[in-house]
Amino acid sequence: MNELGFYTLAGAPESPRDLIAEVADAEAMGIGAAFISERFNIKEAATLSGAAGAISERIGIATAATNHNTRHPMVTAAYAMTMHQLTGGRFSLGLGRGIARRDLAYGLSPITTAQMEDFVGVMRRIWAGETVLGHDGPIGAFPALAMRGVEPAHIPMTLTAFGPNSLALGGRCFDAVVLHTFFTDETTERVVGTVKQAAEEAGRDPAAVRVWSCFATIGDHLPEPVRLKKTVGRMATYLQAYGDLMVRTNDWDPAVLERFRADEVVRSVPGAIDQIGTTEQLEHIARIIPESWLSSAATGSPRQCIDAIRGQFALGCDGVILHGASPSDLAPIVDEYRLTRPEGVFDHLAANPGGV
Repeated sequence: MNELGFYTLAGAPESPRDLIAEVADAEAMGIGAAFISERFNIKEAATLSGAAGAISERIGIATAATNHNTRHPMVTAAYAMTMHQLTGGRFSLGLGRGIARRDLAYGLSPITTAQMEDFVGVMRRIWAGETVLGHDGPIGAFPALAMRGVEPAHIPMTLTAFGPNSLALGGRCFDAVVLHTFFTDETTERVVGTVKQAAEEAGRDPAAVRVWSCFATIGDHLPEPVRLKKTVGRMATYLQAYGDLMVRTNDWDPAVLERFRADEVVRSVPGAIDQIGTTEQLEHIARIIPESWLSSAATGSPRQCIDAIRGQFALGCDGVILHGASPSDLAPIVDEYRLTRPEGVFDHLAANPGGV
C-alpha cells in the first residue's frame, strides 16, 4: 500500500533498535513507506536509514527530514547514493528547513530557500556523474565535487515544507513534499494547490510531485495517557518551537497562542512537552488548546480513523503518513483500511516515497 507511510521511532524512543522491529512489522503489514525524522540524540538519520535499508526488502525509505547544512555536500551525496544502491532504488533523500534557533545555537546559519534550491541542483549534478567545478552559490564555495566509480542515478528528493516559499520550492524542484501535522482541511487543500501549481509553472507534471499528508493517527484503542502525549503533547511542542507559523498558516486566533505561552504550566516544562511533559501537565495543557486545533487528525475507532484518512486523499494528497504511532499501534487501523482499500487507485505509486 504505497499510499500509506509511517514515521519510525515516533517521539522519543528508548532505543534506536526499536526501528528494526517497526520496519519489519510495517513491511509485513503492507505499509508502503518508512519516514525517518532526525534529532541529534539517538535518532541520527544516516545510521537509521542504513539500518532500515538493511533489514527490509520492499518498503520505501525517506528522511523527513535531515538538513543540508549539517554535513558536507559530498558526505550527503555519498550517503544518498549508498542508500540508493543498498535499497535497490527505494530511498528518497528528504530535506527540511530546520529550526533557526537551534541552528544559531549550534553555530550554523539558518537555512534559506535559496540554499535548499542550490543544494538540490548540486546533488542532482553529482549523482548524474558530473564533476562540479568552482561552485560558488548560496550553500557555499566548493572547488570540486564529484563521485567516481558509480553509475549515474536519479535519486528522488523529498522536501518537508510548511511556509509558502518552501511549498513552492517543493513543487519547483523536488520529487515529493511532506506537509506538516495538524493542518486544517482548508490549509491542506490550499498548500497542495500551491505545490502543484508551482510544479506546473516550472514546466513539470504536477502529478509527478507526490504530496504526503502528515496526519496524526491516534486510535482510541491506545491508553488515554498515550493519546494525550501524541495529540496534546505533540501540538504543544509545535507551538513551543514555531507557534507563530502554525497559527498564521492555519488562520488560528493568535490570542490563544499568547495564552499558551503565558501559561505557568507550559513555562515550567524545560524542554519539548511531548518528550518530558507529565500526564498531569498534559491534562492541564489540553484545557488551553482548542479542540478545533487538534481535530485535524485520525482519532476514534478504526472506522473513524479510516474515514479521516480518506479525507486527506479527497483534499488532493497523494499519500498519508500515519503519524505519531508505531506499526503495532496502527495495526487495527491498517487492517480496517485494507478491507476497504479502493482497487487500482494507487497502483501507479512507486515504493520510493518520492517516486512515481
